[in-house]
Amino acid sequence: MLRRILNKNQDELLAENRRLLADLQQALARFDAAAEDQETLKRSALQLDELFLLVVAGEFNAGKSAFINALLGSRVLEEGVTPTTTRVHVVKYGPAVDRIPLEAALDVITAPVELLRDINIVDTPGTNAIHREHEAITREFVPRSDMVLFVTSADRPFTESERAFLQGIRDWGKKIVVVINKIDILETEEDVARVVEFVSENARTLLGASPEIFPVAARLALRAKESGDDALLARSRFDALERYVVGTLDEKERVRLKLLNPLGVGEHLAGKYLEVAEGRLGLLKEDFAALEDIERQMALYKEDMQREFRFRLADVDVVLHEFENRGMSFFDDTMRITRVFDLINKSKMKADFERMVVADLPQRVERRVTEIIDWLVNADLRQWQAVTEHLARRRQEHADRIVGQVGRSFDFDRTRLLDSVGRAAQRSVETFDRERESSRLADSVQVAVAGTALAEVGALGLGAVLTHIAVTAAADFTGILAASAVAVLGLFIIPNRRADAKRDLREKIAAMREQLMGSLTAQFDREVEGSLRRIDEAIGPYTRFVRAERDRLAAASQELGAASEGLTRLRSRVESLG
Repeated sequence: MLRRILNKNQDELLAENRRLLADLQQALARFDAAAEDQETLKRSALQLDELFLLVVAGEFNAGKSAFINALLGSRVLEEGVTPTTTRVHVVKYGPAVDRIPLEAALDVITAPVELLRDINIVDTPGTNAIHREHEAITREFVPRSDMVLFVTSADRPFTESERAFLQGIRDWGKKIVVVINKIDILETEEDVARVVEFVSENARTLLGASPEIFPVAARLALRAKESGDDALLARSRFDALERYVVGTLDEKERVRLKLLNPLGVGEHLAGKYLEVAEGRLGLLKEDFAALEDIERQMALYKEDMQREFRFRLADVDVVLHEFENRGMSFFDDTMRITRVFDLINKSKMKADFERMVVADLPQRVERRVTEIIDWLVNADLRQWQAVTEHLARRRQEHADRIVGQVGRSFDFDRTRLLDSVGRAAQRSVETFDRERESSRLADSVQVAVAGTALAEVGALGLGAVLTHIAVTAAADFTGILAASAVAVLGLFIIPNRRADAKRDLREKIAAMREQLMGSLTAQFDREVEGSLRRIDEAIGPYTRFVRAERDRLAAASQELGAASEGLTRLRSRVESLG
């Protein structure tokens, strides 16, 4: 219908309008915008195919129905001192006055009035009606309007209810004209001027611009038209408003406002969801900072653990060095010609070696290893506690700052993941059993050491494994003695055998050191990596959510920003039509 009266330039603007609105519609759908907002934009776009839509809004008893009747020149709508308009009435041109129920809360009323050939007029329920659904109907219908005529009463202009309503429709970018009705109840022109000034100042403050304001007496105007009383019509001051509606709203202006209608709706919704997206991105930025802090903690944890482990491993190495030094001293003191009779006593030499050289080696090494295990277990627990505290802070900060009450899936998913990850971390801390973890780790170390030492130790403890390794050195030593016994008379053989024994012991201890240190280091690395992996797996779902949402919101923000800029540029072109 609009396209029939457009010139080439206007037609191009209409096509661009439709394209931008379709792009925004897709962007809102991808953003999971509220269904009612998507429907509002859809209805606003469809309004391009309709006649110019003039929506009359205001409080009940402000005289909206009387005003429309005066504009039409006949009593088409019911009037009264109580809320008579409980449904939205769309007044259209028709051969006779008729009422056609169209939807649950919408009637179409037809009337044979020439003005209605170019303009459809909407009468809405009062913004302060007893039934709150009246106000909801009005608020839903306003975005579809090409222009809003806001009717306020001269006896109580700009009430709090009216301010709140105008604030609600301001962001839709609508053309708003204010009608001050019932000026016939004011006694003097000065009273009228004061009311107009009061409304003008408040409207300018509230809307950020000065709308056209028309003081009228609608009932006087209707009586004047019905009776042909020109003097009464002049008293009603209705002719100025009528000239504006009929004259100023000529075909060119109606086209301009018609094209601006969905642009205002689109800009409002694009801005609304761009703000939501930016707010969520800000929240996710803080989440990323928290996750990066956890990652830094984990990296530092690994680095600190490796450094501390080297120091603790050095304590074990000291015990082995002391073992080696005792062995060297034992050979120097024992393998002498003066102790030849001791040398040929194999069982005595073995017992002396175990008593003087092996001594408490297994117990000391096992004690040092146990200390490492306890330190590792406690460090693991502290790291879990640090992660739990971090997540708890994010949950609290999220509870204090929920972003984007529209399209609630973001808040729901984020809250659910934060809670589930936080609970998983908390459970890990609460169910952390030091004794069980220590025993498990001790068994793992024992199996690792025993596995590289000999298969038959079975379930023996670490100390028993080390004793076996150390005593094996003694057995090898006595083997050297057995070979030496036949050469007692060859005194020069003893120094050589002593050197062989020292070398052999060094090799055995070196093998023991490599075996023990390698097993402990490998087990330590597995435990630290396992601990970090478990933490990473625990926070993984939330990490993936934050990254995915950041990418999605960044794309949505860019898309909504581009849509908003496109609509703003088109608005400038459309406004230039005036």
